[in-house]
Amino acid sequence: MNLSGSICAVATPFGVAEDALDLEAMGRLIEHQLQAGTRGLVIAGSTGEGAALEGEEFSELVGFAVRKVAGRVPVLAGTGMQSTRKTIAQTRLAAAAGADAALVVTPAYVRPTQDGLYRHYVEVAEKGGLPVMLYNVPSRSACDLLPVTVARLCTHPGVIGIKEARPEAERMNDLLALKSADFCIFSGDDPTCARAIAAGADGVISVAANVAPAAMQGLCLAAADGRGEDAANADRALQGLYDLLGVEPNPIPVKWCLEQLGFCANHLRLPLVPLSAAYHAQGKRVLFELGLIQSAQAHA
Repeated sequence: MNLSGSICAVATPFGVAEDALDLEAMGRLIEHQLQAGTRGLVIAGSTGEGAALEGEEFSELVGFAVRKVAGRVPVLAGTGMQSTRKTIAQTRLAAAAGADAALVVTPAYVRPTQDGLYRHYVEVAEKGGLPVMLYNVPSRSACDLLPVTVARLCTHPGVIGIKEARPEAERMNDLLALKSADFCIFSGDDPTCARAIAAGADGVISVAANVAPAAMQGLCLAAADGRGEDAANADRALQGLYDLLGVEPNPIPVKWCLEQLGFCANHLRLPLVPLSAAYHAQGKRVLFELGLIQSAQAHA
């Protein structure tokens, strides 16, 4: 796999009436991403409400995405669960559905030790049937995968990289020291990804790419090519979107944006609920300024 640039953590469309997967809308989202230059897709991650999917839905969604992509870019499936056994089982489902790799978040809530995390990832890498990308997001999982543990994992042949969602430059620099031809480093934080890529990260696994895929890929290319002014300009243009996507928990604002853009219904599975009306005017202004809708008053 050649993992680089903007990889979109794709939202999962659901139908309003039956709360079922909307695969027609999913197909539109995927095709839009590929036409915009996105370099890879994460299916059924946290942005894709993976925790709300039933087992059969997970397999159906990943399998559909794999068929739709048809080898054009890598497809990663979000398979991280709260226990190692469940994570292995979910990773095997993703492998059976044809995914290229597994994005495995640290087990949420249970707060394992660093040795427990090391053993967890080794077990998944050796028994799950897919290459594993580590995923560290302490703000959600209450668990921090430290660079010293990543250093133990990065030489395992089944571990191919890490998505690091901590924003501190120091953390990214510690991880970049571990980068190799067999271990890639991705930012998982849109607002700081330009800095991370300019410092040597391979790319970003992005929420904002759902809304502005071409702009995110353009930012990645500029940062990777050392075009600092272009990268800074692209980053500034996206600042309003970054802010919008943080006003309520992900993927609440993303789903609202995608409805405004005509891709899917603004429907989430409980306990997630639609974006509060207080943020709609801000959202319309952001989409208008990005040139994605005709007017800031449109799409009420």
